[in-house]
Amino acid sequence: MSEIKVLYVDDDPITRTLLGKILEKHPRVYESLEARDGQEALRILNKNPDIDLVLLDIIMPKVDGIELLKFMKKDPRFSHIPVVVFSTDDTQKIQAIEAGANDFINKPITEGVIAEKIEKYGSL
Repeated sequence: MSEIKVLYVDDDPITRTLLGKILEKHPRVYESLEARDGQEALRILNKNPDIDLVLLDIIMPKVDGIELLKFMKKDPRFSHIPVVVFSTDDTQKIQAIEAGANDFINKPITEGVIAEKIEKYGSL
């Protein structure tokens, strides 16, 4: 199994801290990058074309998760990157999948679920 580089995007600092700690401990993650919103995530994606997986919150200021996801799926530089979205609002699952998300996680996020998604999508 290869090591992967992960971008995680959430406007909530507590969730970002949690994701950072989970990813730091995972043996397959050699680097993780964080963004506070979709706009910052776009800047990071443009500077890091080697990102292997994106963990993406839906509800964020500036550029929300659905907008970022639609942009990624239309851009050939990013369309191949698996995206796992998460939200407290389960009704957004259909919208996220239709926009191109590979998977959906209900918040609160747990280490076990993140590890499962890394194993499932970290080698696509």
